[in-house]
Amino acid sequence: MLREFFSMALHHQLPIYKLASDLASLAADLSKNMPRDWKRTLGEKVLIECFDVVTLIFRANVTTGADRVQHISKLLEHIQIIELMLRLAVDKRVISTKQYARAIEITDPLGRQATGWKKHAATSPAA
Repeated sequence: MLREFFSMALHHQLPIYKLASDLASLAADLSKNMPRDWKRTLGEKVLIECFDVVTLIFRANVTTGADRVQHISKLLEHIQIIELMLRLAVDKRVISTKQYARAIEITDPLGRQATGWKKHAATSPAA
C-alpha cells in the first residue's frame, strides 16, 4: 500500500513534498533577511540546496527501483548539507537560534520520511 501511495501520487501531493516546499519557503525568507555579505554566499546556497531537495523528490517519485533509491540517497545528502549550512549561519549569528530551530523542525521529519521512503524503495520487488 505504501508503494502504491508513493508511486501513484503526484509529487506535489506527497507529505514529503509539502515539507520540502515549507523548507524552501523558509530558506527564501531567511536568505532575504541575511546581511548582504552572507546573502549571496550562504543564503543563496541554502536556497539552491532546498530547490534540489524538491527536484529530487520529484525525480524519486517518477522512477522505480535502484534509480529511486539513488535519488532518495541524494535527497538525504542535500538535507544534511542544508542543516550544516544553517548551523554555520547560526554560529556566525547570520540567523537566530529560533530561525534555526524552525528549520530543524522541518528538516528532521523531512529526513525521517526520506529515510523511510528509501528503506521501502530498497526492499520493494521493483528495486
